[in-house]
Amino acid sequence: MGLLNRRRKTPPQDEESAPADNSGANRASAGSGDGTVDNAKEAPNAYEGNEYDVLLQFATDEAAKLERGADDEDKEDEGETTRPWYAPWKRVKKESKKEKKVPPDWLKTDMLQGLPSGQEIEKRRAVSGWNELQSQNENQFLKFISYFRGPILYVMELAVCLSAGLRDWIDFGVIIGILFLNAGVGWYQEKQAGDIVAQLKAGIAMKAWVIRDGREQEIEARELVPGDVIILEEGSTIPADAKIIADYNDKKGDSNPILEKRARRDSQSSQNSQRSGMEKGPSVASVDQSAITGESLAVDKFVGDVAYYTCGVKRGKVYAVVVASAPLSFVGRTASLVMSSNERGHFQIVLGGIGTALLVIVIVFIFIVWIGGFFRHLGIASPAQNNLLVYALIFFIIGVPVGLPCVTTTTMAVGAAYLAKRKAIVQKLTAIESLAADISTGVDMLCSDKTGTLTANKLSLNEPFIAPDVDPNWFMAVAVLSSSHNIKSLDPIDRVTIIGLKDYPGAQEILRKGWITHKFTPFDPVSKRIMAEVECDGKHYTCAKGAPNAILRLHDFDPDTVEKYRSQAQEFAQRGFRSLGVAIKEGDEQWQLLGMLAMFDPPRADTAETIREAIDLGIHIKMLTGDAVAIAIETCKQLSLGTNVYDSARLIGGSMAGSEVRDFIEAADGFAEVFPEHKYQVVSMLQERGHLTAMTGDGVNDAPSLKKADCGIAVEGASDAARTAADVVFLDEGLSTIITSIKVARQIFHRMKAYIVYRIALCIHLEVYLCLSMLILNETIRVDLIVFLAIFADVATIAIAYDNAPFERKPVDWQLPKVWIMSTIMGLILAGGTWIIRGTLFLHDGGIIQNFGSVQEILFLEVALTESWVILITRMSQGPDSGPFVWPSWQLLGAILGVDVLATLFALFGWISGPGEHGGWIDIVTVVKIWAYSFGVTIAVGFAYFLLSRLPWLNNIGRRVRSKKDARLENFLTEMQRLTLVHERDSHGESYYRIAGVPQDESAKGDSKPKEEVKKEVKKEQPTTKGGDTQSARGQAQKTGKSTPSDTQEKSPQPESTQATEGGAGNDHDNDIHDEARST
Repeated sequence: MGLLNRRRKTPPQDEESAPADNSGANRASAGSGDGTVDNAKEAPNAYEGNEYDVLLQFATDEAAKLERGADDEDKEDEGETTRPWYAPWKRVKKESKKEKKVPPDWLKTDMLQGLPSGQEIEKRRAVSGWNELQSQNENQFLKFISYFRGPILYVMELAVCLSAGLRDWIDFGVIIGILFLNAGVGWYQEKQAGDIVAQLKAGIAMKAWVIRDGREQEIEARELVPGDVIILEEGSTIPADAKIIADYNDKKGDSNPILEKRARRDSQSSQNSQRSGMEKGPSVASVDQSAITGESLAVDKFVGDVAYYTCGVKRGKVYAVVVASAPLSFVGRTASLVMSSNERGHFQIVLGGIGTALLVIVIVFIFIVWIGGFFRHLGIASPAQNNLLVYALIFFIIGVPVGLPCVTTTTMAVGAAYLAKRKAIVQKLTAIESLAADISTGVDMLCSDKTGTLTANKLSLNEPFIAPDVDPNWFMAVAVLSSSHNIKSLDPIDRVTIIGLKDYPGAQEILRKGWITHKFTPFDPVSKRIMAEVECDGKHYTCAKGAPNAILRLHDFDPDTVEKYRSQAQEFAQRGFRSLGVAIKEGDEQWQLLGMLAMFDPPRADTAETIREAIDLGIHIKMLTGDAVAIAIETCKQLSLGTNVYDSARLIGGSMAGSEVRDFIEAADGFAEVFPEHKYQVVSMLQERGHLTAMTGDGVNDAPSLKKADCGIAVEGASDAARTAADVVFLDEGLSTIITSIKVARQIFHRMKAYIVYRIALCIHLEVYLCLSMLILNETIRVDLIVFLAIFADVATIAIAYDNAPFERKPVDWQLPKVWIMSTIMGLILAGGTWIIRGTLFLHDGGIIQNFGSVQEILFLEVALTESWVILITRMSQGPDSGPFVWPSWQLLGAILGVDVLATLFALFGWISGPGEHGGWIDIVTVVKIWAYSFGVTIAVGFAYFLLSRLPWLNNIGRRVRSKKDARLENFLTEMQRLTLVHERDSHGESYYRIAGVPQDESAKGDSKPKEEVKKEVKKEQPTTKGGDTQSARGQAQKTGKSTPSDTQEKSPQPESTQATEGGAGNDHDNDIHDEARST
């Protein structure tokens, strides 16, 4: 009785009800070994009535829990708190790591009314966030603090502690000021460049059509929330994961029964869902999912299916409800894995290595001078300006360039802002070091698509070829019938076809007769044609448009017509025209060949000149196009490119040895009939040979190759998926923008390398001089003056970020051995110059001193002048591949002049020089002598720099090895890729697996075999697959380029000359225009 009272909300009202309920409770818990324990764990809900009433109430409660979605999961996290590191006395609620689920009732939006604007939208956005993929948000305060981290900055922070321990409060304040100044400048410059990039990104935001407040409206895709009803139509990019709920023409909700069936099926077991696979109804759309699944064809979508974010709609117009915003979408969850990785850029690694090396050198010098100090009986903290801690403090200040992170960050940020003003967006500001130091600077291979980059992307119709006895107006009308009719998102080929109607008034009259389109099949890379089923006046027609050979495969046409057709296609290709065949059939009658469209995309006016400039910069451009070989060669001639153009499918998918394939790819000027997987393979093989490769792309299916390339470039008009995968996004058309960005990146690199050479030389200079001075003379330059030398060396040279830098004529590398050799030699010359001026002070006439002067101020002025002028030497580009000489910018000259004037004032008035004759002042004549002497030292350093830059062995040391070849490894890897695992069954029904190789017949030589021979070989091989493995064998054949019985008719091998007659239209639809080909 006690147990029952705990389970019920109210106690029993009479003695009879209690036993009855108790017995009911026992029945409800029947089957449990210990009903008491089970009941004690149940939720405090009252189940009353007979056995089936209890079951029904239980089912209702469980259904309500499912409707609440993640409510129960959220409750598990309630009450969990943590103490933040910055406020350990506080408790804050711990953020749940569980993915927030969208409540199912949010998705029950009225299709025609949509969501109401206002509070409901904001409520949902508060849960789901903005519908956009973003890199991790950086806390600006923590970003500022990051400028105080790193081996170089840790040394300066140790110097702060030392100066505080020595109670040298001037140095203490000045060093802290240096740290904060460097951090502030670096943070501000990076934020400013980031704001410019963000502003440009906002201008290319994705748009979406949504139903809100009962009307269709276009909004930015980032404003979508779960439950929004959106419209997906042909040519659009899917703005979020969305479940298709109805065809656009289904305003009455005829799809509701299908949705209900799909919902019931999804809640059942996987076996039941397989049995109900035929309940989907008709396909309402086709979606290109190649970027996330690798499927080569568009996937049919049915009511109830989910269309994934960033995929493209290729057919249909539907209503869909947003089920997940971008961060929680399929693509978003994958992207978060990449965004959350904290990979260090190559430039960060280089800086870390330099900082660590300098720190080691500092420790060695401190160790040496401490040993010397022990022999001179120096105390740890006494005397005041000449003790062991002071020595350590001095070496910590001079030995590490505190401004190095700031100067390099400023240089990269200014460069990124410069690129942004020229419509080139660096995707992540944290990756600028990659753009500047490891990618665009060292790129020696640029794989460029043709349309819109090398050509103007302005198609025009030329005089078509029309078959004998065919009315030109009828031919043009059929070409339009077999084109997309979605005028909001027409691709260039369909657009120019439809606009071509202006020259065919008769075709316009034909199209006004009331045509109805029953089915439209967009272009796909397998059939290489577009199909449309139409009706007019009760007659049914099937129209086709596509690659000339794809149209010829529809039927055995009249041989004379075919001969003329092929001859004309070959002529079009040789003239650089793209050709599209057109055919039609009425009802069940035979196909009729109507003719062929001819289109021309002229090269851009600046492309030829830009290509010559790229070659001068040491960049080899390879053209990748979906056109046929003949068209690609003709285009290369017009662009002043080489004519070594290969058929990518036969070259990459052939049976040549792996080393030979890579040799061809390196030597090629272009590739024709390119599929996205070919782009990926070209980039991969070039990288294996040691080349830094840039890749341009614009489509969803280009995303894998853009991500693979060392520098992925999304060109003007690129899809959102391509922009996301790319390192740089260009908003202007043409190759010239890309070449300009490479020049700018090389200038950024030159500025940073010049500063690093300069700063290492300065460190070596003072370390060598002061170490010898401490050991020999037991003297040093005052700490106060050393601090100001550090300020002059770093703060003034921040202006190097604004310098007019030259750019190298060939891809550049860090060449760290060369950097250290040149810096060390320059530092030793500077140290020798300082020792000479110090030695003159021992002469009986005062040496360089004319009337009076302080040793401290003389050394300070000489060091300050020579060090500030050295940057004018390292900024010059010398060597066989150096660019043109450019004068320094006014910002750099102004900064150097300001440092020189300030250092001169220090010397003239003896500021912080310590006790000395005339208060440490130096007369004006002595100052002039020091200026002249310092100029002479700088000339000597410049002469050494010039000679070192001319040494061939030094220019080649540390360079990246390009075009490295390992024939055995390349052959092995290629053969491994050609192997496949085949599943078979023996005569006893036992399963086994075997590794099958690729027969080396059709993949390379089979192109010259007749169709009958190919069929015979395929039939001979077919019995080797048993049971249900014919499909597996067919997949193997397709991967290796080998035809199967079902696709031999579609893809019969053709000789090279015949292949060229395709005119490239099919494959051009595939890549350059329709962007339909799929990555594998």
